[in-house]
Amino acid sequence: MHRQPLLQLLRHHTPADPNEQAMTQATIAFVEANPDAFERSLLIGHVTGSAWIVSPDRTQTLLIHHRKLDRWLQPGGHADGDPDVAAVALREAQEETGLTSLRLVNSTTGDDNLPHLSPAIFDVDVHSIPARNEVPEHLHYDIRFLVEADPNERLGNSEEINNIQWFTFNIAQKHTDSESILRLIRKIM
Repeated sequence: MHRQPLLQLLRHHTPADPNEQAMTQATIAFVEANPDAFERSLLIGHVTGSAWIVSPDRTQTLLIHHRKLDRWLQPGGHADGDPDVAAVALREAQEETGLTSLRLVNSTTGDDNLPHLSPAIFDVDVHSIPARNEVPEHLHYDIRFLVEADPNERLGNSEEINNIQWFTFNIAQKHTDSESILRLIRKIM
């Protein structure tokens, strides 16, 4: 029962390309097959939530340089049992950036029978996380939401990250070779 809201959101998500479509279908299958999909104790993989943070005028994005992965990424993290993945994305974004002006960007689904599906999923990505200590290599089924924040707000710091920085989308493209991040940029541009 706790998986149904996410499954409903996933079934109404419109992927940007065939790759994201395949990842969306894989995420649906994973969530349907695993009652504990929101728990990081599920060692084959688990659902995570991320925030694609943009300025209100849609000219900038906020990226973090992740300490363990040594890459520029969007903020996000483990659901730790919380099936409200949008809340997970906001919580992780606030913890990692220190921002308090974070706001989910609501969007209508166009389906009168599903008015509660707002905010809609912005992006779905499935990616491998390398083994670390006693945790084996596993998959993150990452559900991403579009979030606005004030680029003039003071940024905090977190032990999980090396750096936090606002970038124009053109500059952000130069800081990554990740197709996942590039797809997020293309969706905004």
